[in-house]
Amino acid sequence: MSAADALVAEGPFFDELEPGQVFDGAPGLTLTAGHAAAHQAICGDRLRLPLDAHLCREVTGGPPLAHPALVWDVAIGQSTLVTHHVKANLFYRGLVFRRFPVLGDTLRTRTEVVALRQNRPRPGRRPTGLAALRITTEDQDGRPVLDFWRCAMLPLRDQEADTGHDADLDRIGDPIEDDGGLAAAVAGWRLDRYAALVPGPHLDGLRAGERRRVSGGDVVSAAPELARLTLNIAQAHHDGRGGPRLVYGGHTIGLALSQAVRALPNLVTVAGWHGCDHLGPVHEGDTLTSEVIVERCEPLPGGGGLAHLRSLVAATGPDGAPRDVLDWRFAAVLA
Repeated sequence: MSAADALVAEGPFFDELEPGQVFDGAPGLTLTAGHAAAHQAICGDRLRLPLDAHLCREVTGGPPLAHPALVWDVAIGQSTLVTHHVKANLFYRGLVFRRFPVLGDTLRTRTEVVALRQNRPRPGRRPTGLAALRITTEDQDGRPVLDFWRCAMLPLRDQEADTGHDADLDRIGDPIEDDGGLAAAVAGWRLDRYAALVPGPHLDGLRAGERRRVSGGDVVSAAPELARLTLNIAQAHHDGRGGPRLVYGGHTIGLALSQAVRALPNLVTVAGWHGCDHLGPVHEGDTLTSEVIVERCEPLPGGGGLAHLRSLVAATGPDGAPRDVLDWRFAAVLA
């Protein structure tokens, strides 16, 4: 067989997708201490419960938790069976933890195409379309872990194709406001023990409207390594032949969370995301800075509460000019 006749291992293009298609063939991944350490080295994990096994047992009654960013990075990575050819990821919506995995749990992910919209053609550019995906992740026992939506931009294989897809993507994703879903995964946690054992201000030290910024920034490094660690096969994060590699969006989010935890050192975990918009590309070597805004706080029935936060992230590249790259709104658990 000649090189021209070789079968190409690749994911679908936009014009090969239809609503209702399901992709569930990604390998399951068992979370280990090795994954946790590698992820920590890249993203700068400072959440206390994944780091401190004894504190974790006092609060949750169980073994060490996997870092929430490692969990969502793996789920997103498993969903890239659909987005091998991705040009950009526009948004995530409605991510909610149904339970928090521990090290030793295995994650398996199902990705469904729920809506498609072909973009208007632009002179001199390959035609593209937007694919809205529903991503659901379970553990080895079939227990729900994550459920969320993402929107990826994909090229068309047939550059003359008119797919007719014109879905309203503004309607994609359910809100996670005040339905009790955010609190369910931490029900039974002893947040009073966390408050007693960890010094410093907790939920009662936050006020709606306050803004917190970490001094200094974080350089984006080991970008393809994070993609490989989390089974992310999107070509844009690995292959630099077409120009600078695009950094996986979860890498930016992971560093934003690391900075948020430095700004709020007693943040317990992330319960969910209201939404996350990628405002611009990030490349390896960029330096990220962020500001965290407290939008509102609400108590939880068993003590502690939720802080609804907004992280605004800017990237500075070789030209020295900062540019906005991320607007992430998430709900954090505090004691």
